[in-house]
Amino acid sequence: MYPVLVRGKTTLLRDIVRQVSNGIKIIKFRGLNVGLVDERGEIASLYKGMPENEIGIKTDVMENVSKSIGMKMLVRSMAPKIIVADEIGNKEDVEAINFAMCSGCKGIYTAHGNCFDDLYLNPILKELINSHLVEVMIFLDEKEKGKSKEIYVLNKKLLQYEKLDNENINKKIIGE
Repeated sequence: MYPVLVRGKTTLLRDIVRQVSNGIKIIKFRGLNVGLVDERGEIASLYKGMPENEIGIKTDVMENVSKSIGMKMLVRSMAPKIIVADEIGNKEDVEAINFAMCSGCKGIYTAHGNCFDDLYLNPILKELINSHLVEVMIFLDEKEKGKSKEIYVLNKKLLQYEKLDNENINKKIIGE
């Protein structure tokens, strides 16, 4: 997800973590082990080691540690299927994402940017995009909190990103 500030990104990310962790009965998704790097304590809000926010029963949290170190610690010690981190953007974060992906973890990450071009202007995020490790990019709407404005999906055969229109979103992402 790539939103500009104050678009409901953290709340949306927390809800995604909870649903990926707990599962979704209606689609018979049982949930996965999630490793959450909550560098500033904004997502889980741990108090005495327990989350104050609902983040799911299969979520392990690393709080008050840099994203790059937290991702590596989670991969080595907690066996997550999904790694989650908010506001990636430096070289160490990208290296840790590469480490996690090469270790068999998928990831859900946020970064600040209003559109694809904004991300591509950031040399660190450009490197991540060009590595083709990012399969889906969602840009949130400026006007409506939590609503997507643009979605890009990696075409793995052509190794390029395709912008989805509303009609093709379910076909590409959900596989309908």
